[in-house]
Amino acid sequence: MKNKDFKDLLTSIDQARKIHNGKLKPGRIFRFNPVAVANIRKRLHVSQAEFAYMIGVSIDTLQNWEQGRRRPEGPALALLKIAEHNPETVMNALHA
Repeated sequence: MKNKDFKDLLTSIDQARKIHNGKLKPGRIFRFNPVAVANIRKRLHVSQAEFAYMIGVSIDTLQNWEQGRRRPEGPALALLKIAEHNPETVMNALHA
């Protein structure tokens, strides 16, 4: 590693420490609003396995969404938003 890169890394670590301790404001803040996947699934009255199969994802993926480790994206996020607002239509369309 080049000396300049190492110094930049140390500066970043020092900044992170100051932000963590409240001595420095972060340059940007990321807000995360997870979709309530478990609530959507429960409103459809299906198990994790059934719901994962219905929307075409693995059970592991669904569990990661429900536990907040991952966030649904793209078409899956769009489908979940539709299911949140109109669960009966989604159930009728996707029920296997």
